[in-house]
Amino acid sequence: MSLKTDIFVKDLDLTQDIRDYIDKKVFRLDRFLNQIDETRIDLAFVKNAREPNNRFVAQITLRGRGFILRAEERSSDIRSAIDRVLEKIERQIERYKGKKFKTKSGAVPASELLQEDKEEQQTPLIIRRKKFRLSPMDELEAIEQMNLLGHEDFFIYFNADTNVVNVLYKRRDGSYGLIEPELG
Repeated sequence: MSLKTDIFVKDLDLTQDIRDYIDKKVFRLDRFLNQIDETRIDLAFVKNAREPNNRFVAQITLRGRGFILRAEERSSDIRSAIDRVLEKIERQIERYKGKKFKTKSGAVPASELLQEDKEEQQTPLIIRRKKFRLSPMDELEAIEQMNLLGHEDFFIYFNADTNVVNVLYKRRDGSYGLIEPELG
């Protein structure tokens, strides 16, 4: 992989066989997108899953120059969860690359951005806190990143046009709203 690959496990033993399997599979992501700086793989075993076929969870997060892509999949086997999450992230990479090229020419209508798939349900409880780097971007790029990450409610970004941190949110009617904070 480009720079860094981190593997984190929870309630699961990470054998050398699984580590080799991940390294072999993740290495090919560089062919799809060579701007990846950091890859994080989270593997977990959920003992009290609602369905026994969804006990193994694989999540992948890719960070690069100006983007963050994330996908999560569940399965009854750790290897199939890894395979499924890698297929999902490859689709996201293709979608990101296609949008990136369209956006530079200014040819993406807003109606096309609104038709994104909802990939995950977020739980309303705070189960962890995250810190992340903000990359300067415009409003259209923020909408793309929000949809690529699977964030259904809001997205925080640094607006390159106004040099202010903004909050992009999805309204009930499917349109987007933008909060532009001002210090009082």
